[in-house]
Amino acid sequence: MQQDKHPDYHAVVFRDRAAGYAFLTRSTATSDRTIEWDDGETYPVVDVEISSESHPFYTGKARTVDSEGRIAQFERRYGGGAGQGSGGGTA
Repeated sequence: MQQDKHPDYHAVVFRDRAAGYAFLTRSTATSDRTIEWDDGETYPVVDVEISSESHPFYTGKARTVDSEGRIAQFERRYGGGAGQGSGGGTA
């Protein structure tokens, strides 16, 4: 196997400041800042804007923007109906 081919893969803490949540994992991400973790070790910390703790999809706080189905929306916009236009259907 060739040496120096793969990036440095090490333990890193990802921290979501908005949710007050942090987790320890392995990554190639680097940071100049460090944090002392629960095990007493010091790890580099990477601040993220969104994690599973603050993302609306995972927290159940997602808003439904499109309540109308795609077909109904198409028919409303283009006046669709059976037998209209040159759709090749039978009339």
